[in-house]
Amino acid sequence: MTDKFEDLYWNRVKNIFSESINVKSMFYNKNYDKIFKATEAIYNCLTLDHGKVLIFGNGGSAADSQHIAGEFINRFLIDRKAYPAIALTTDTSVITAIGNDYSYDEIFSRQVSALAEPTDICIGISTSGNSMNVLKGLEEAQRKDTGIITFLGCDGGKIAREIKDALHLIVPSDSTPRIQETHILLAHTLCEIVEDALTKKD
Repeated sequence: MTDKFEDLYWNRVKNIFSESINVKSMFYNKNYDKIFKATEAIYNCLTLDHGKVLIFGNGGSAADSQHIAGEFINRFLIDRKAYPAIALTTDTSVITAIGNDYSYDEIFSRQVSALAEPTDICIGISTSGNSMNVLKGLEEAQRKDTGIITFLGCDGGKIAREIKDALHLIVPSDSTPRIQETHILLAHTLCEIVEDALTKKD
């Protein structure tokens, strides 16, 4: 039974891993310089500007938002002081109140309006680049002159086209799992480099 199952899915498993590796390599080759700009922007936000990082997305990207915030607040690899980061995906009372009284499309924009400052950075995550609530959250960040970094997929969608003066990190794939896998690698890279730089500064 086990051998039959392995024979049936061996090629598929191999292809999944190969595809994930290839997408990550393509992303790195296209975005090498932007990755460094993103790390520097977050470093400057947390040091020179004494700001905070606000992160938001839907579904798996909501989970990634919480994951990233946790890495900054607690630790990534090094025992050090906490760095300020907020996932705008965690307060169910706020999210459901906004969704009920206004619209689900406004769940991030209202929070950005309340919490974001020009010294902060907003990280908006959308695998399609078309998530309306992420787009509206980033539009509000623009209005508040807050720094913007995006984690996107496909061709970047509406977010890449409509949000100007932002650092768009676009995964060149239309496969949601491959995009999400690359997003979390990107997040871990930013966390590791920023943490190392901040602890050396301290």
